[in-house]
Amino acid sequence: MLFSHISDMHLGLVQYASEEREQDVYLAFNESIDTSIKDHVDFVIFAGDIFNVPNPSGTAIVQMGNALKRLKQNNIDSFFILGEHDISRVRSTPIPYVYHNLEFSKYIGQGTPIEYKGILLAGFDKIRKTEISQFEEKFAQVDKIANEHTGHKILVLHQGITEFNKFAGELQSTDLPKNFTYYAMGHLHDTDIKNFNHLKGPIAYPGSIELTTSEGIKEAKKGFFEVDISQKEATPNWIQLDTRPQFSLKTDFTEMTKTVDEMLEKISTSIRKPIVEIKIHGENIETDQIQAQMSRLQAQTLRYFWRIISKESLDSSVFLERPNAIDDEMLRLSTDSTGSEQLANFAIKELLPPLAINQIKEATNVILENFEIFKKEKTK
Repeated sequence: MLFSHISDMHLGLVQYASEEREQDVYLAFNESIDTSIKDHVDFVIFAGDIFNVPNPSGTAIVQMGNALKRLKQNNIDSFFILGEHDISRVRSTPIPYVYHNLEFSKYIGQGTPIEYKGILLAGFDKIRKTEISQFEEKFAQVDKIANEHTGHKILVLHQGITEFNKFAGELQSTDLPKNFTYYAMGHLHDTDIKNFNHLKGPIAYPGSIELTTSEGIKEAKKGFFEVDISQKEATPNWIQLDTRPQFSLKTDFTEMTKTVDEMLEKISTSIRKPIVEIKIHGENIETDQIQAQMSRLQAQTLRYFWRIISKESLDSSVFLERPNAIDDEMLRLSTDSTGSEQLANFAIKELLPPLAINQIKEATNVILENFEIFKKEKTK
C-alpha cells in the first residue's frame, strides 16, 4: 500500500504582487496530485496549511476542489488536518470543512482515530504552545488505541518538533504518542526525516511545496513524500517537484560586474525565469552602479532584488538559524502589543495578507465582515 504525504501548500499565496508566483504554487500543487495519481497511491494525507490565509481567494478554493475531484475520479481517498494558516480565530468555520461536508476529503483534525483499509489514522489540528498541556491526555488516549492496533498507525500533526527546529518547536519528540509507525508532519518548510528509539516510526516533514515569504529567497528543493506501508516499516520516498529557481548570493561591491556575469550564465538555461537576490557589502558603495549592473538581469528574471548589507550582517550567523515560522513570531509580538490573541490572529492572518499586496478592497471587506460578527457576539 502506498500513500502521499503533502503539506504546507499555502494555496493562494501571492508574492511580489506577482500572478506568476501565485500560479507557481498551483503548478507545484497540481504536480504533486498528478504524480500521486500516476503512481497509483491508495490515499493522500494533507498535513495542514492547505491555504495561505483562512479566507482564501476563489481561485485557491477551486484549485483545491479540482484536485480533490481528480483524486476521487481515480478512486483515491484523502484526509486532512488544519494548520494555523487555515484557522481563523474570528470566523467559526474553516474553508476546508467544505470539502469534508461534500465528501471530497475527510477531516481528521480533532484527534479521534479512524480505521481505513486496516490502517489507523489520527490527526490533530495546529496546537499552540499555550495549549500543549491540554493535549497530554488526548495523546495518551490515541497512543493506547494505536498500541492495540495490529496494522500501520499514522499520526498527522501540524507542529514544530524541537529536535528539528529549536526556534519553531512547540513539542519534543518525547511528547508524542509512542506507538505510531509514521508521523506525517506539517508546519516546518524544510524537508527532513528522523528516527527516534522511543518512537515506532519516523517523524517526516515533506516541507512546503514552494518557497514561501517566510523562507526568503534561496536555492531549495521542494516536494512531498510517497510512503510505502506494504511492509512492517513505513518507507518514505521523497518526490521532488519542478519549482521556479531562486538564487541568493553575497558579493563585494567591487565584484558586482563579475557577479552579475556569473549569474547570467547560471540562469541562461533556466526554463522558467528565476528569482534572484544579491546582497552587497563593501566600501564606497555607489547605488547608481549597482542599479546599472542589476538591470542587466531584468530580461532574464521574473524578479530581481538587491540590498546593501553591513559587515555585522555579513559576519553574523544569527540569520542562518532564524525560525522558519516567522508568522509565529509576528503573532507573538502582536499578541504582546494588543493584549489579545484574537486581535493578533485577525491582524496577522486575515488583515495583513491582502494589505501586503495592496488589495485594499479585500482588506476592507475583511474588516467589515468581522465587524458584523463582532457586533453579533456583543449582543448575545
